[in-house]
Amino acid sequence: MTAHGASRDALAAARERLDALTDNTSVNARQLADELASVTALLNREVSLRRVLTDPSQSGEAKAELAGRLLGGQVGGETADLVAGLVRSRWSRSRDLVDALEELTNLAELTGAQKSGALDDVEDEVFRFGRIVSSSTELRSALTDRAASGAAKSELLRSLLGGRANEVTERLVERLVTAPRGRSLESGLESLSKLAADRRSRMVAVVTSAVPLSDQQKQRLGAALAKVYGRQMHLNLDVDPEVLGGITVQVGDEIINGSIADRLEDAHRRMAR
Repeated sequence: MTAHGASRDALAAARERLDALTDNTSVNARQLADELASVTALLNREVSLRRVLTDPSQSGEAKAELAGRLLGGQVGGETADLVAGLVRSRWSRSRDLVDALEELTNLAELTGAQKSGALDDVEDEVFRFGRIVSSSTELRSALTDRAASGAAKSELLRSLLGGRANEVTERLVERLVTAPRGRSLESGLESLSKLAADRRSRMVAVVTSAVPLSDQQKQRLGAALAKVYGRQMHLNLDVDPEVLGGITVQVGDEIINGSIADRLEDAHRRMAR
C-alpha cells in the first residue's frame, strides 16, 4: 500500500498496534488474519459503509462504536480492537482504509510464519510462484480471468500449491487471486514479497544469474549488497542462461548489470562521497 498524508500516519499507527498485539504469544495469528480478511471483504463490498467509517466530520469514537456494533460477535476481541483503532484514525481516501486492512491481514499471516520459523520459506515460495506465473501466459490468464469463479481459481491454486508450499503461502496467494481489488497479479505478489522482507527489516534483491550461485557466492553477494544499502538483504534467486553479463541484481527500481563486484564497489564509492 502506498499511502499519503493522513492515511500514511494511520497505517503506521495500525502496524504498530498489530505488532504489539502479535507479540503476545496467546494471539492466534491465523485467526486474526482470517477475521481481518473478512472485514476487508465487507468494507470493499459496502462502499457506503466504508465512507461512513472514514467520514472526517464524524468523531472517531462514534465510528468505533458503529464498527463495534457491526462486528460484535462475528470477530474476536483483538480484531475488533484493531478495526476500532483504524476507524478512529483519519484517512485521506475511504479506499485507503480497505488497503490498510488488507495489509494488516497479510502482516498477521507473515508474523505467524515468522513465529513458526517459516518466513524464509514463505518469501521464497511467493517469489517462485511469481516466476511461474510470469513464464506461463495460460496460467496467468486462468488466475486473472474475471469470468472464472473464485472457487474455480481456488481449486486451481490447490492443485498447484497444495502440499507443495507452506499453508501461509497458499492463503496469501489465494486471497490475492480471488480478491485482486483492481491490482495486477504481478504487483500483488511483489507487494507480498516486500511485506515479508519488511518483517525482518530487510530489503529484497532479485538476483538473476546465468548459472546457479554457490552458497559462498550468495553469502558474498548478500554481504556486499548489505554494505551498499545499509540494510540486511534477502536474495530472491532466479536462473536465466541468457542474462547479460552473467548476473543482474534488482533492488527496488535500481538494476545493477554486468560485473556485479565492480558495480557494487563503484556504488559504494559514490555513497561514501
